[in-house]
Amino acid sequence: MLIRKIAAGAFLAAATLAFSAAAGAKELTVGLASEPTSIDPHYHNLTPNNSLARHIFNPLIRMDANQGLVPGLATSWTAVDDLTWEFKLREGVTWHDGSPFTADDVVFTFERAPNVPNSPSSFGIYIKGKTVEKIDDHTVHIKTEVPTPLMPNDISTFSIVSKKHGEGAGTEDYNSGAAAIGTGAYRFVEWVPGDRVVLERNEDFWGEQPEWSRITIKPIQSDPARLAALLAGDVDFIEGVPTTDIATLERNEDITLSQGISNRVIYLHLDHFRDDSPFVKANGGGDIVNPLRDVRVRQAISKAINRDAIVARVMEGVAIPAGQLLPEGFFGVSPNLEPMAYDPEGAKALLAEAGVPDGFELTIHGPNDRYINDAMIAEAIAQMLTRVGIRTTVETMPRSVYFRRASRGGPDGLPEFSFILVGWGAGTGEASSPLKSLIHTYDADRGYGASNRGRYSNPEADALIEEALATIDDAKRQDLLAEATEVAINDGAIIPLHYQVNTWAGRKGISYNARTDEYTLFTEVFSVE
Repeated sequence: MLIRKIAAGAFLAAATLAFSAAAGAKELTVGLASEPTSIDPHYHNLTPNNSLARHIFNPLIRMDANQGLVPGLATSWTAVDDLTWEFKLREGVTWHDGSPFTADDVVFTFERAPNVPNSPSSFGIYIKGKTVEKIDDHTVHIKTEVPTPLMPNDISTFSIVSKKHGEGAGTEDYNSGAAAIGTGAYRFVEWVPGDRVVLERNEDFWGEQPEWSRITIKPIQSDPARLAALLAGDVDFIEGVPTTDIATLERNEDITLSQGISNRVIYLHLDHFRDDSPFVKANGGGDIVNPLRDVRVRQAISKAINRDAIVARVMEGVAIPAGQLLPEGFFGVSPNLEPMAYDPEGAKALLAEAGVPDGFELTIHGPNDRYINDAMIAEAIAQMLTRVGIRTTVETMPRSVYFRRASRGGPDGLPEFSFILVGWGAGTGEASSPLKSLIHTYDADRGYGASNRGRYSNPEADALIEEALATIDDAKRQDLLAEATEVAINDGAIIPLHYQVNTWAGRKGISYNARTDEYTLFTEVFSVE
């Protein structure tokens, strides 16, 4: 299998297995595993949304396939002093309606992006605490209260939108196309939820013109159906190749495969903040003081999970067991953390030590259309926990329902669930991204903890994260991020399971440059002779 070519911690570029002429091909039909939840690039910090947004809109700074920073709408960025960064904006860029891109659009974006109503996961973690000042039409200064060495990484995570079309516009106006006027390589044509998104090439794009003149994107949630569509010729290219079919496809001369390790960790988030947790019960269904708040119970859960078995049996070997927030090789990773060893007897001992020797009842909630084999992973975890006395049932649902409920579906807009399966891809390509969003104490005003759905809070971790974010020296910042990760993981802030390895497939002669951020970018899909 292709996974045999991947060493844990290595960044893998595309592995192209077969090529053929696709001369003159101008239209591309694509099958996506997960449909975007919105065309609004600021509504939901979610990989399918961000990936689509990169075609219609542009960030100031872009990322290459390994998340290296490259110029986007900004041609350069420089730290003027410890608290000020200067961005020089690209001249001659126009929006899809022909109006010029200027610094006013950047200022407007910084005001809008962290404040989109009902956002399930906000971009505020990257924007709040930053003040934008227009110097001239093509220069802005971004000021902060503390040194921000990761400013370029933060700025690469979100799209710039038009002030002209965005003022007074809500998410629904982007979804309809009325406000979906970008500077990207493709123009928005239509979105029919559940059926298709259609894009057309922007002939006035400021960068290199993509190969495809028209893109039709079809959401095909079912893995077998998505693969069948490719094999039948109904689509030209798909993401999320089912792990069970990779070995067979390797032998198919009419298919080209591309594969790479991603920065996404699949993990469990637990209810850290409620004594009466809605989906945690005593045996028999009675009330119980939330045992998930006890670190020994969290450690027991981690010991009860056989990560190697999940990788081998559920993921067909196409994943890597995880012991922290990012795989080896990314900035901020700790050398001291390994995946928790499978130890069911040790798990039972910890449960007894925590005062629940007979276990308790628990529901695991998760999506069934977002991550590779997500529903099957939840089922496997439920079986493993049940074996050590934590009687676990499973409830999965479409991601469009799941993320809303997991983020703010409970009373007073709090997270609804007690124990969830979820994933996180580091948009900045380093450890501060998951640390700020998943681990830091929830603080909407400061933009921290936007996806901290368990409301975990640890002052020691918070202090390390904030110190790291203000540390200019790269080596010191690396150590601080690693230390913050160690504190959080050892405390059971989240329970990491595995890192995803992603596979794309195209008809013969179509190749893709696999990306660590998991984005499916049609500007990087090529026909090869």
